[in-house]
Amino acid sequence: MKTVGIFPAAGGLGGSTYRHLLKLVPADKVILISRHPEKTPQEYIGAGVQTRQASYESVPSDLEAAFAGVDTLFLISYPSHVRDYRVKVQLPAVDAARRAGVTHIFYSSLAFAGEATSDHSLAEVMQAHLATEAYLRQLATTSSDSSLTYTIIREGLYAESTPIYTAFFRPDQPQQPSEIRIPHAGSGPGIAWVARDELGEASAKLIARYAAGPDTFPYVNRTVLLTGTRAWSLADTVRVLAEIAERELAIRQVSVDEYVRLPQVRDVFGSEEKARSWATAWDAIRAGETAVVTEEMEEVLGRRPEDFEVSVRKYWEANADVSS
Repeated sequence: MKTVGIFPAAGGLGGSTYRHLLKLVPADKVILISRHPEKTPQEYIGAGVQTRQASYESVPSDLEAAFAGVDTLFLISYPSHVRDYRVKVQLPAVDAARRAGVTHIFYSSLAFAGEATSDHSLAEVMQAHLATEAYLRQLATTSSDSSLTYTIIREGLYAESTPIYTAFFRPDQPQQPSEIRIPHAGSGPGIAWVARDELGEASAKLIARYAAGPDTFPYVNRTVLLTGTRAWSLADTVRVLAEIAERELAIRQVSVDEYVRLPQVRDVFGSEEKARSWATAWDAIRAGETAVVTEEMEEVLGRRPEDFEVSVRKYWEANADVSS
């Protein structure tokens, strides 16, 4: 059994992945690498999981030390939509993994760009993913001194992430306007939403399958696209959110200029410039990039993925702001 490292082993996807992975592989074969390893639940440490400290901001030598002894690394993308900084920190992490002796990298990409074979996207949020994907392919096919292989997991858009696509509407806050003002009319093509925890489970099952038998693993030097079972238009997405909120709700299409000036949008992104670059996501949605549906999620999970209405309702029931 190969040793598996997860970096960063924090956040929604990282935490979900290692929780599921530890049901599938021996705990002493798992190394969790994060900025704050002391936050790792004690039950996993007691079971034999190793923890190490590192972050994307660590110097290359510290990253290399954190990856030492790892055969298979799940590299979870840096949490930003801005291309240049993500590339700046992600590619050196790949290089550090190579120097440390990692032989296979699973990279958590994103389900923009359409089909798994596509290498083009209109969305700024996808550009660093495409650059990292291309770098992994280059290393695997042209580097004479590397035995590195890869699997790119294009993770479907989280059902829990609807706020960022709906001008940060929360169905648990009744004081919000009844109009969702975004630079999109709401019509299809839409988004094949997926529950984040099921993506973590599917990622864990792919990693465990490779670690147990790399010679028969079907996704070596390939991309796997994990999606929901159908694409939901943004109008249908908002209809579900309205049902959860128990109120009338509608999309009003606005210009990008108006969108970036919305107070809640400025508050989240910090500047109109960053909000404007994020707004390219709606161009990609409009072009059908997020509407592709595959059967790979069901094949990996061994069951039909949870329906969007179920996932999003469960999420807001668990995360409702009771003070509102």
